Amino acid sequence: MAFVITKPCIGVKDTACIVVCPVDCIHPAPAEPAFAPAEMLHIDPNACTDCSMCAGECPVQAIFQDCDVPTEWSEFVERNASFYVK
Repeated sequence: MAFVITKPCIGVKDTACIVVCPVDCIHPAPAEPAFAPAEMLHIDPNACTDCSMCAGECPVQAIFQDCDVPTEWSEFVERNASFYVK
């Protein structure tokens, strides 16, 4: 399982989740060129260790375990994963 960032992050991009992530799986980070144009942050499902630290830090409560994403935001599971497909 992995955690997923959902709709409340759009336009916010608070980086508290990035700071607490022990495996650096949330991107784009502020130092990355993709940060400014990005509308939200994404969690790499292959790198996420399911520690839940990011969810507790999110000020807009946008982060859920993939199996707990509210139905109305279910497309964000694929959206997060797609961000990392190159």
